[in-house]
Amino acid sequence: MGAPVVHFEVIGKDGKKLHDFYSKLFDWKIDANNPIQYGLVTAEQGGIGGGIGAAQPGQSGYVTFYVQVKDPDEHLKKVTALGGKVVMPTTVIPGMVTFALFSDPEGHMIGLVKEEQQ
Repeated sequence: MGAPVVHFEVIGKDGKKLHDFYSKLFDWKIDANNPIQYGLVTAEQGGIGGGIGAAQPGQSGYVTFYVQVKDPDEHLKKVTALGGKVVMPTTVIPGMVTFALFSDPEGHMIGLVKEEQQ
């Protein structure tokens, strides 16, 4: 068994703006009540927790991860409404995965993966 993903980070120029974007897009609970305003994302429903914050002076932002959703197309609509951009529309690879890519307001590329039918 490979090492599991247990944390993610989204770091950019404006941590507060990113907190707002992701909390509205995915209904994430983000707690940035700490001295460095690093937003801790609560792990829910078998997911992983993570962090969202501001880059240090002179540091570039960074991140790439995939989020499982019921309907990638609906989330892409929310992405554009919240100031993000569609990088790749929902794409189906038969027998494997349905996914899409977008960039947040600061240009970080993020993936959406369609939840599998149970």
